[in-house]
Amino acid sequence: MNPVEKLAPGAPPPADFIPLIVPEIRGNEWKYVRECLDTNWVSSVGSYVDRFEKMVAERAGTRYAIATVNGTAALHIALLLAGVQADDEVLVSSLTFIAPANAIRYVGAWPVFIDAEPTYWQIDPAGLVDFIDNSCRWDGESLRNRRTGRRVKAILPVHILGHPVDLDPILEAAAKYSLPVIEDATEGLGARYRGRSLGSVGHVGCFSFNGNKIITTGGGGMLVTDNAEWAARARYLTTQAKDDPIEYVHNAIGYNYRLTNLLAAMGCAQMEQLDMFVEAKRQIARRYREALISLPGIHLPEEADWAFSTFWMYTVLIDEKESRIDSRELLRELAARKIQTRPLWQPIHRSPAHTIADNPSCPNSDALYRQAISLPCSVGLSSSAQNQVVDVLSRLLLRHDVSPV
Repeated sequence: MNPVEKLAPGAPPPADFIPLIVPEIRGNEWKYVRECLDTNWVSSVGSYVDRFEKMVAERAGTRYAIATVNGTAALHIALLLAGVQADDEVLVSSLTFIAPANAIRYVGAWPVFIDAEPTYWQIDPAGLVDFIDNSCRWDGESLRNRRTGRRVKAILPVHILGHPVDLDPILEAAAKYSLPVIEDATEGLGARYRGRSLGSVGHVGCFSFNGNKIITTGGGGMLVTDNAEWAARARYLTTQAKDDPIEYVHNAIGYNYRLTNLLAAMGCAQMEQLDMFVEAKRQIARRYREALISLPGIHLPEEADWAFSTFWMYTVLIDEKESRIDSRELLRELAARKIQTRPLWQPIHRSPAHTIADNPSCPNSDALYRQAISLPCSVGLSSSAQNQVVDVLSRLLLRHDVSPV
């Protein structure tokens, strides 16, 4: 069992415990939140919501940003904006957190899972294009899955672990069939694809500000787009679709998805520090690479020459044939030494929650899931703590230390 799981809820971890990833609160968070409390502007109306939206839009390079209660809510609204309807299909990454697949089901549509590519671990553009070209047909009005007969309505690539997806081939295929591209950039704030900020490359982008993201509001999300009509529709749907706020007239089904001013205040303070946080993450990645590259059986994350990665979650692959220890045994050994790590998510094509979806084979996602382990990489990770992780990991991989300290 992971040491942190033994703690009572809310109890602080031991002083010598090295967590996987925790928020970094060191700027104007207290000041801005206190202002909300002092002025009673704590709900979904307030200046910090507007300011936070503006800051994220500027960083994403989009004209509009609409704050939401979490990243999943942003994905849900993005799918509605894209016109995804019941019994449609959406092409989506298999190797990712389950939220995008769940959001697809929220609108009554079906996820079609596309395998990861083995170099950068992102959704495979070649595999996606192959599916469109060889497993779909154009009926003159829409693209349809040959096997199911359903309409393929959108593409939802997920940028995982802070590294961008190679979007150009995906955008080219999408343009050919007029498919909206929804970027799930929840793990990619601050990252860039060919010089462009993630979230601005497709038709709409979505971010998350959960507690483990590179900036956090505790919970929260953001939808970004250059489309004025979509932005207005998103704002309308996320605020209960009010057509007459005085008489409470609603002409559509809306959602209570608006972020509070209180959380937006924290988001503003965090955004002020984003560049520092990104540089800290990249420095942590550099130190890990320098220290671990010569160890047997460990494969380190790569950064494409067209990419700027934030290395949001520093994740390595463990080849048990070379290292003589598999990723899960290594996780347990590190936990016994008070170092918290985690595997990647179960690929969604394997999820019992989505077994009724049209699930193709995704062998790369399966292999990455078996081998991957994420190492401590908080923005505030000290050099001494990182050195301790490296030392313990080195001993385990070299089999010099097989008993808990």
